[in-house]
Amino acid sequence: MPEPSNPLIPAGFDVAWTASAVIVLLLLVVALVSLARTARNLTPTQSLAWTLVAILIPVLGPLAWLFIGRRSAEPRSAG
Repeated sequence: MPEPSNPLIPAGFDVAWTASAVIVLLLLVVALVSLARTARNLTPTQSLAWTLVAILIPVLGPLAWLFIGRRSAEPRSAG
């Protein structure tokens, strides 16, 4: 006997929401790994703040770290 499907939500929406959730989680993992690798160039307060921003603000938090925070955490050359 086939499993009944929900007539109100098409299967395509279920697949799209699942894919978007996976993408958001992967973005968060990439941002947190990058943050962990760069943490020695940040103060503990900055590390904590960026971690909270990445976790508490979906999509925009990890993107902010990857495009803004990572550049500001790079060590400056004494050129």
